[in-house]
Amino acid sequence: MAESNVDRSDEQLLIAYREGDQRALRELIERYRQELFHFLVRFLGSRAAAEDVFQETFLQIHLSAESFDPSRRFKPWLFTIAANKARDYHRKHGKRRPVSLSTEIGDEGEGGEFVDLLEADLPDPTSPILDSERSRLVKQVMDSLPHHLREILLLSYFQRMSYNQIAETLDIPLGTVKSRLHTAVAAFARAWKAAMINDGRAK
Repeated sequence: MAESNVDRSDEQLLIAYREGDQRALRELIERYRQELFHFLVRFLGSRAAAEDVFQETFLQIHLSAESFDPSRRFKPWLFTIAANKARDYHRKHGKRRPVSLSTEIGDEGEGGEFVDLLEADLPDPTSPILDSERSRLVKQVMDSLPHHLREILLLSYFQRMSYNQIAETLDIPLGTVKSRLHTAVAAFARAWKAAMINDGRAK
């Protein structure tokens, strides 16, 4: 008996779609509807924009299905396309670039304390229940980050991608991933602490 779509891996589904199984692509869309959509909302700051880019991403999957290497993993490829489409959206719509916080980084305290602060103060991003005010602050801080720092933080912290997967997704060297992620975590920690103080939650 043929294997059902729900029992197949992402890679098997894409191969099946290339061979004419239209339901296989619908299964992939359903598998990533929530995860990819939430990633795009955080990336773009707009649900309407995220919906547009989500659709464009899977249109590109359809158009590029024949070029996919089945020996590689589907998810990094999907998020590579989504990140590129999101960057294209930013360029086309001329969205105001957020103020960079990177100039504030580089004084004393660089290192583990930023990561500790991030992990200590932020809720688990996979948790389905977030305090609405806390969630608002997370979005506010994410939106304040420069685009290149926001995207790497989203891939690492919210999508739980490995360094190698991020390097592949963003097409940058592994060393750049590590240094940029360090900068992103530091920038987020600074902005998060400031947001908590301004919101009256920190002393």
